[in-house]
Amino acid sequence: MPDAKLECSGLVERIGSDGTFLIHKVYKNNEEVVVKKELGNLDHGGSLAAVVEVMMDKESGVISSPEEINVIGHRVLHGGRAFSETVIVNDAIKAQIKKLFPLGPLHLPANYTGIEVAEKLFPSAKQIAVFDTAFHQTIPSVAYKYAISDEYYEKNGVRVYGFHGTSHKYVSEKAAAYLGNTNAKIITIHLGNGCSMAAINAGKCVDTSMGLGPLSGLIMGTRCGDIDASVIFHIMERTGVTATELQNVLNKKSGMLGLCGYSDMRDVKAAIKNGSESAALAYEMYAYRIKKYIGSYVAVLNGVDAIVFTGGIGENDGAMRALSVKDLDFLGITYSETSAKHSPDGITEYQEPSARIKVLVVPTNEELEIAKQCYELSEG
Repeated sequence: MPDAKLECSGLVERIGSDGTFLIHKVYKNNEEVVVKKELGNLDHGGSLAAVVEVMMDKESGVISSPEEINVIGHRVLHGGRAFSETVIVNDAIKAQIKKLFPLGPLHLPANYTGIEVAEKLFPSAKQIAVFDTAFHQTIPSVAYKYAISDEYYEKNGVRVYGFHGTSHKYVSEKAAAYLGNTNAKIITIHLGNGCSMAAINAGKCVDTSMGLGPLSGLIMGTRCGDIDASVIFHIMERTGVTATELQNVLNKKSGMLGLCGYSDMRDVKAAIKNGSESAALAYEMYAYRIKKYIGSYVAVLNGVDAIVFTGGIGENDGAMRALSVKDLDFLGITYSETSAKHSPDGITEYQEPSARIKVLVVPTNEELEIAKQCYELSEG
């Protein structure tokens, strides 16, 4: 930084279980060198130590010692009401993050562990927390409050927080720059295994589809998205399932998986080709939910300049993009794969030439967005 040159990238999968493995990619002489290592069964500490080791390897490394790393950015799922911007981590910040564990019980403890492990392995580096909810903190109270007793908001922090904030921020800023309009009204659609949308006016988020947790809104790979609360009570009363069990069902066994047996959209499309009616219906339902949110966000924004698709599905599934904006010509939104217009910065337009509204694909880069925010904070 600030040149944003990628030195290396990678990941560790299956942490804490048999078959933990590492993938490390380094870029030298304009060529990508890939290193794969089986690590056995390692926890977060051992996994990050393995990352440090491969980063210092003579053949595939990019540093000679941990002291060369100045800043480490941590993606932290939930900032609650406490964090509306990126912060340098200290003991007080860590204590606040721990208090937020009930808002993100599946992710926040692991995020916190990552910080503590990094502090030990990179003692001279600044640890910086980038919160997935921060970008959505500009949402007004008329949109973030639920219509329940205010006591739950005041005492328990129950409100809309939203997620995928780094992605929505990154692609909306790229789109605004592409349009040459910092005041643009933009609807961003992040479609991956987890899915969310955001309504953005002049760079500020004014509404988003996920809420207190990442379960509401769009249909996702394994999450149901929006659902009538009565359904939850009905299932619990009729089946005797516990709240914990049902939470697991709604988060991990619903969505596309629950509808047709597949959570990966590639598998869903293969099943459709093989004649699966349930997969075809699930695919249509997925797009229908996106269309409903587009309509509501056009109303919220009082118009829109661009619809932006991003994420693995949003960037690669043209059929899903087309279905999601089908029959929205009344709003000035018309889609055309054959009219695709590619730009040097990777942004592609997919609207018909006569359309009033841009339909864009903007590849997301959450790692770069985290790096940018960390660099700006550490240098500032």
